[in-house]
Amino acid sequence: MNTNLSSFCIFIAVFGLLGVCHGQLRMHFYEESCPHAEEIVKKIIWNRVACNSTLPAKFLRMHFHDCFVRGCDASILIDSTTNNLAEKAAIPNLSLAGFDIIDEVKTELEKTCPRVVSCADIVALAARDSVSYQVKMKSSPPLLGCSSWVVRNELVAKPSER
Repeated sequence: MNTNLSSFCIFIAVFGLLGVCHGQLRMHFYEESCPHAEEIVKKIIWNRVACNSTLPAKFLRMHFHDCFVRGCDASILIDSTTNNLAEKAAIPNLSLAGFDIIDEVKTELEKTCPRVVSCADIVALAARDSVSYQVKMKSSPPLLGCSSWVVRNELVAKPSER
């Protein structure tokens, strides 16, 4: 009986706090400070995912590993130094991939809006946009121009023309 009461009290305390906590997450967060931020991220991510269908899983995994330890802070992107072993170098994170693409996105954003878009947001947007590309393109023809594809002397027919 006592454990049921304790469990009930913990349940009330946890869910009671949920009403007090207000997150600041919202769509179009950078609309005023960097109006084209989401568009820039989406364009680069979609172009890369068009050539590599494994990227959505890689970006989701990177985002998860970044957020799992101490919250979504982009610490997964930091390289180790001689005096400090970074989170990126931890054994579970050694198989993460896609860092070069995150760097590419950050470089483009810095050209447009220097020191505005956080790296943690870039990782989150990359994960979101890579998955949304997969969902959107499910019924569309593949894009041409990926160097890893074998291109034959044929036109790719639209799904409605097959």
